[in-house]
Parts: sequence; structure tokens; C-alpha cells
Amino acid sequence: MTIRNIENVDVCGKYVLLRDDFNVQIVDGKISEPFRIDASQPTIKYLTSNGARVVICAHLGRPKGVKDESLSLRTIAEYMKIPFIDDCLKKDFLQNMKNGDVVLLENLRFYIGEEENTDLFAQDLSQGFDLYVNDAFAVSHRDAASVVGITKYLPSFAGFLLEKEINNISRVMEKPEHPLVAFVGGGKVSTKIGVLKKFVSIADKIVVGGAMGTTFNYALGLPVGNSLYEASMKNIALEILDMARKNNCEILLPLDKAVGKSFSKDEMRINRDIDKIQENDVIMDDGDKTIERNKKLLENAKMVIWNGTFGVTEWGEKWGRASFAFAKSLAFFSKSGKLESVVGGGDTVAVLNDCGVFDNMTYVSTGGGAFLEFIEGKELPGIKALEQ
Repeated sequence: MTIRNIENVDVCGKYVLLRDDFNVQIVDGKISEPFRIDASQPTIKYLTSNGARVVICAHLGRPKGVKDESLSLRTIAEYMKIPFIDDCLKKDFLQNMKNGDVVLLENLRFYIGEEENTDLFAQDLSQGFDLYVNDAFAVSHRDAASVVGITKYLPSFAGFLLEKEINNISRVMEKPEHPLVAFVGGGKVSTKIGVLKKFVSIADKIVVGGAMGTTFNYALGLPVGNSLYEASMKNIALEILDMARKNNCEILLPLDKAVGKSFSKDEMRINRDIDKIQENDVIMDDGDKTIERNKKLLENAKMVIWNGTFGVTEWGEKWGRASFAFAKSLAFFSKSGKLESVVGGGDTVAVLNDCGVFDNMTYVSTGGGAFLEFIEGKELPGIKALEQ
């Protein structure tokens, strides 16, 4: 895959519309995790230092075409210390911009034409600009106006972050180091069927944890109590297990679970072997035996791909123990150079930050859904639009 990038483009004096992904969590008016904003800086600095007049467009949340002040990008502009334009289709400010200036537009999704990718919105958005740069890998799987439609109206290029994501994930999937162990958690098998099937063909081992692991155990006839799982995915889970056997890929499921009597962070944490789950148990994390097994697997791995948490990590150490312990162990082996680690997914990245081990990973993707779809081998429309 060869895409058009900005390195050999003369941007001096040009009005550049830059698509970034600033869909971050804001709590009480403060950005709780600026990873995606910070990751966008190399492209912004390159453009401004080469004399471009940079106008950033982005989105926050799902306002569905309705202006919602709680989803305004004003907070992000304040964090970045750059001017804020309160409507993404305003143009009057352009005449006052000088070479090297940068501003941030209001939430694109305040207009319904953004997510519906209407020609009218894409054309209106493009007016006044000379070039378009996509640096938003995390939304490049979306057929949105600011990702795909805009490329019909402006010369279009990839930013450094988008290029970095493509190169790193492509390398991992095309030439992985072995033994390769994939750790897949999260809530739903239904959202990761394609990814699991892809891992079956390239990984030596796949560890399925969290509520996904509960669904697989349910498919094998094990008790799951009063817990989150997908009964409708039973046959799919069995199909994936069968595919793994045929591909000599070992799938490892939870050995035990941490349960409470209700879905509450205040419940007492009780470990039960997977065949001893009681009818009224609510599973909220993988158990201690599973934690130790997962850490042990890292000793012989050369590459680890991790997406999805194993418990209710937003409740802290008590119900996030499996994810936190794994993150710390993965950081140790990564930092020491014993394995290469590739991590993706918003909740998973949040765990890295909570544990203070983000910088110890070999590569952390800004993508969630885009990360999964790229691994699966799907064609991402935002990237397709930039291919030479």
C-alpha cells in the first residue's frame, strides 16, 4: 500500500485543512487522557514550521447533527493553546491567518452531513482550502465527509501519525515475530469475530479474556452465573475454536473468574474456578489463576498484540486486577527488550496510563475500531482515498 504523504508537498502559504482525531474523554471540563491530541503534534508542527496556515477539524462524541455545548471542542483548543472557531463551516477568519498559524474548528458532528458524508457538507467544508491532510487513523474506518468526501474536492495527503499507524500495524500483521500471542478482551465476541479469525491464521496462541472469555466458556457448557455474555455467539465461538485447532493455534480461555453477588464495585471479590461459578454470581474480572497464567505466557513470547480489557477497569484495582497486572508484566518484558508489544483500543490504553506503563510499550495505536478493522484486513475508506 502506497499513500500520498505531505513530505514532498510545498505547503508554505497554503491553507491546509487537517483532520485530526480529538475524540477524548473530558471530565468536569478537563481532558482526562490527551494521548490522541499529543500524538497529532508532529504533523501540526511540521505544517506550521513550513509556513502552512493550518485549520484543524475534528469531532467529539455523537451529537448526531445537533449542537451540544457539552461536546464542544473549545476545551481542546484551550488545552492546545490555539484559537477556536465556533462553527466548522465558518470562513471569515481565514483572511486574517498568517503563515504558521493554526486554529481549531468546532465539532464536525454538529452537522448531520458529516456522518452521512453528504457531498454538500464536504464541498462546504472544503471551501477556502488548498490542501487536505488526514492524520486521524482512529476515524479512517468511517465513511464520513471529513474523511472521505472531502478528498473529492481537495488534493489530499496522509499526515505523519496516519502513516505511522499504517506502517507499524502492517509490519506486525505481515511479518510478525514468533511466538506471537494475541490477548483479546472486552465485552462482545460479536464485535471481534473477524479479528479472532485473523489471529487464528497468524498467531501461535490466542488468549480470550473478559466477558468475551465468559461467552466462550458458556459455549463449552460451563456455568456463567448472572453475568455478561452473548448467548447468540455460541456457534461462532465454537467455530473459532474449531478453526484454531485446524490452524495449530492454541486458544486459552479463563481458568477462573472474580465474582460478586451484584454488579457493584463495593462487592467483595471472590475467586472461583471456571467450573464452580454459582447461579447468582456476577463475573466482573478474570481470576488470580488466569492472571498468573497470562503473565507466564509472556516469558516465551516474542510478540504480543493486546486489545480489550479483562474486567471492570474503570472501578480501579479491585475489579481491574487482571488488566492492571497484565499491563505491568507486559511493560516489564517490553522494556527489557524480550518481546515486542502492540496495544490498541481506548479502554486498553487507559489501563496503560493508569498503571504508568504507557511509554514502556513498543507501539500503542490511537485506533479502536480502526485498529481492529485494519488488523482484520478490511479496507479502510479514509486510507483508500489517499492511495496513489
